[in-house]
Amino acid sequence: MESKRLKLPIGIQTFEKLRTEDYVYVDKTKYLVELIQNGQIYFLARPRRFGKSLTVSTFDALFSGKKELFKGLYAEEFLNRPDFKPSPVICLDMSCITTDSGIDAFKKSLRELTINVADRLEVKVPKQLSPGDILIKLIVNTVKKYNQNVVILLDEYDKPYTDFVNDPKMAEEIRNVLRSFYVQIKANDRYIRFTFITGISKFAKFGVFSTLNTPFDISLMPKYAEICGYTEEEIRQYFPDYLEETAVKMNMTTDELVDQMRGYYNGFSFDSNAEARLYNPYSTLSFFAEKEFFNYWMDSGRSKVIADYMKNRHLTVEQFRSFPISRDFAKNPGDMDSTPPEGFLYQCGYLTLRPGTIDDLTLDYPNTEVLNSMSALAAQNILNDKCEDYTYCRRDLLEGLMASDCNKVIDVFNRLLASTPYEDYTHSLDKSVPVTDGKFPVREGFYRSNILNFLRGCGVVVLPEIHTNLGQTDLVVAHRGVYWVIEIKVAYKGNRPTKKVEEALRQIEDKNYAKLYTNTVCIGLAIDDSVRQITDWKKIVRP
Repeated sequence: MESKRLKLPIGIQTFEKLRTEDYVYVDKTKYLVELIQNGQIYFLARPRRFGKSLTVSTFDALFSGKKELFKGLYAEEFLNRPDFKPSPVICLDMSCITTDSGIDAFKKSLRELTINVADRLEVKVPKQLSPGDILIKLIVNTVKKYNQNVVILLDEYDKPYTDFVNDPKMAEEIRNVLRSFYVQIKANDRYIRFTFITGISKFAKFGVFSTLNTPFDISLMPKYAEICGYTEEEIRQYFPDYLEETAVKMNMTTDELVDQMRGYYNGFSFDSNAEARLYNPYSTLSFFAEKEFFNYWMDSGRSKVIADYMKNRHLTVEQFRSFPISRDFAKNPGDMDSTPPEGFLYQCGYLTLRPGTIDDLTLDYPNTEVLNSMSALAAQNILNDKCEDYTYCRRDLLEGLMASDCNKVIDVFNRLLASTPYEDYTHSLDKSVPVTDGKFPVREGFYRSNILNFLRGCGVVVLPEIHTNLGQTDLVVAHRGVYWVIEIKVAYKGNRPTKKVEEALRQIEDKNYAKLYTNTVCIGLAIDDSVRQITDWKKIVRP
């Protein structure tokens, strides 16, 4: 009889539900067993929707001794050992806390979370005390009731705090409350068998590392790099039916499909050598469900927070490509209110580790999904936060590319430049250039970066600075079998835009930029810096 195909666990973060309701479970239990055997208090940082909560739920089931759930998994033998004893589990999911109704509502929500855990364990606690005092009673009374030391599982420890990355005053109030709550775990260490903490960040000043006995941070340990997320081998092993079905739908072989998935969804790296490569589970599962390449991870939440963060700091997407960092920075990127932008974006998962020099590392976007999503946010920021403006511009761009209508494409670029806030331009002035009229020019790279971000954000395949044997292009856009080779020049004071257009086209010719492609539209365009618009352009079509 043909075996029943397991379901895709999209959005399922409860281990017991996965194991009892016919969902695919990628076995990660060997890592959990090893952690239990080798230590008592751990910390793991991973981006959102990367499997942290499922890991916590698996620990919960394991320490609770639910042996039937682990049949056929690595941890089955561990649970069946004569010396294994279950422990009561205090599981605190901080992502459930209310943070949008003021500090008093936050305290109330934290108190209710702790009381709910006590009710689940059938342990009595005073309900009118502060959240920290209730936690003390919960730990002590649980030990008394079960005659066993407790397990503390603290999921998304930093979620209430990082919700206020753009509101430092509220973030500080939240931090103070959480400090007084978490310190109780340290104060009651003698009652605790095992502690596991997860979050997206390692913000040292936040308080977990000062109010707890120092946890063993496994976030960048190569041996635990694959504790969350999917490797390519795991995708082939656990999802063969979905791979085959999707490949047939997309009219390609499974190997061809995996090649495309690798570029779009793979690339997250969580080890100090920047060698392991992982797929985001949420994106991978959503792709198998919808069988369409789409930016699922970014679309699933928190994009407004990141968009505001980028906008408030006048950040561009391109400035973080191949961004050099030290290994010390990778391990300790600093606190939310003091870390530089690359530290914040790295800890949130929008940037990931890549090999650098012998002694250092670099940061970059993990894959096409994240890069395109960040570019889309940047483009929407530029277009005055009006989603309909972005939608109309995207529509017109795609129509122009499809029809090889250069006028329409250039018009969209000009709408983009016209919508760019004045403050963004002022943060991109080249103040190294001597001026007599007090007006510094805008860097050419800023114009190019804005156009590049917009193209990527629209889902267009765009390749910046492609190297030939004689130079490198500004932009190469590939759309529906047509290649657009675009060279951008800026006409500063004293330059004629028409002359800059000829210079751009001559560079495309002299440097063989179009030689790599067939069916090519070569465009030289000139941006007049005095009006910050494309005022002249010219195209050459090559079959």
